[in-house]
Amino acid sequence: MKRFVVIGLGNFGFGAAETLSAAGHDVIVLDTDEEVVDRIAPNVARAAVGDGTDINTLQRIGAADADAGVISTGDDITASILATMALHDLKVKDVYVKVISREHDRVMRRIGVTETIFPERDSATALATRLSGTALLNYVRLGEGFSIQEMAVPDKWNGKTIRELKLRQEYDITVIALHDVLNNSIIPSPNPDSTLKDSDTLLVAGSDQALAKAAKLL
Repeated sequence: MKRFVVIGLGNFGFGAAETLSAAGHDVIVLDTDEEVVDRIAPNVARAAVGDGTDINTLQRIGAADADAGVISTGDDITASILATMALHDLKVKDVYVKVISREHDRVMRRIGVTETIFPERDSATALATRLSGTALLNYVRLGEGFSIQEMAVPDKWNGKTIRELKLRQEYDITVIALHDVLNNSIIPSPNPDSTLKDSDTLLVAGSDQALAKAAKLL
């Protein structure tokens, strides 16, 4: 079990706190809105009303012992900067920050956060990527130029095995799971000698360029 401190309980922070808590972690949350704090209190280890930029407040609620922090202060970029600096001063190892713009993203990276999350941009990118290709069912961006995508089996691949297709050699992509839609079952790290069916979908990882090359087969 890990300890997480979540600063800011908008939709993003609230959802992150509830999910981490449901996974069995020790979650501390902090927000200036008493109503939202009361709403989440039954579902987390500790919920407090207070200023997430104040190091004394963070110490009082136990943030210094946290394995990681999640900062989601909405449009208040200054608050996200100050909260990050306070967690750094408390030696919290990993700090994840929701950002609202490219400029915000650049500032947070400059001060050394572990990762920035830009939900609006990432959701828009995922939607546009799905809409641009008939075979693309789901899309998860993992980093700059790299993603995981769920794709339908192209006609040219139907009836062939993963080994026969030589996907790593020919397309520089890796099949990390197979979804048997008829049985509604997920097979992680599928047998390379499994024969693909047109009712299957593939969860594949690779660079955006490599995945785009594979999608052209459809």
